[in-house]
Amino acid sequence: MAAGITSITIAVEGPTDEAVARRLIDAAGATLGAVYGKSGKPAVLQRLNGYNAAARFSPWLVMVDLDQDADCAPPFRARHLPQPAETMCFRVAVRETEAWLMADRDALADFLSVTPARIPLQPDEIPQPKQTLVNLASHTRRRDIREGMVPRPGSGRTVGPLYTSLLIQYVRTHWRPEVAELHSDSLRRCRLRLRELVARAAMNH
Repeated sequence: MAAGITSITIAVEGPTDEAVARRLIDAAGATLGAVYGKSGKPAVLQRLNGYNAAARFSPWLVMVDLDQDADCAPPFRARHLPQPAETMCFRVAVRETEAWLMADRDALADFLSVTPARIPLQPDEIPQPKQTLVNLASHTRRRDIREGMVPRPGSGRTVGPLYTSLLIQYVRTHWRPEVAELHSDSLRRCRLRLRELVARAAMNH
């Protein structure tokens, strides 16, 4: 790690969130450190106090989805982590990380080969962003996207077999956080807190 570059340890729900966190950390001028979690939201929340204890010594980013667990993010954060450490950045995607990915409408439309008009203007207000994203993929002109992201009828699944790997590809090659934050207040706040975290860590070096 280069001198002066902040390394941020993360804990996330799964692989897509890891890819998103990596992009956000890069954009904030830091580097991704160790990765924890990746076994669902309950596991992240169960270990949150431990992560917070570790954040007393080095910067952390913990990301979870709000889902339907509260009306908005602040009371959810306060309930689960009332006293965050100085270098703990605990952020909640409203209502799922997929909303942040939909917030860059032109990039997503290009990746999915759908018209931008199909993509909602206010993704933070969508009750189930993942389901909305799967529905969008069903309108694609690309067979690989449709078969990869949309579940087969009768499969009993909510997403297609390549949903996660295709989303990670989108995050790495198309998604622009600086554009997406203009249409997602939840993402804008996350990026702002991350920049503050990096600035604070640099001062403490």
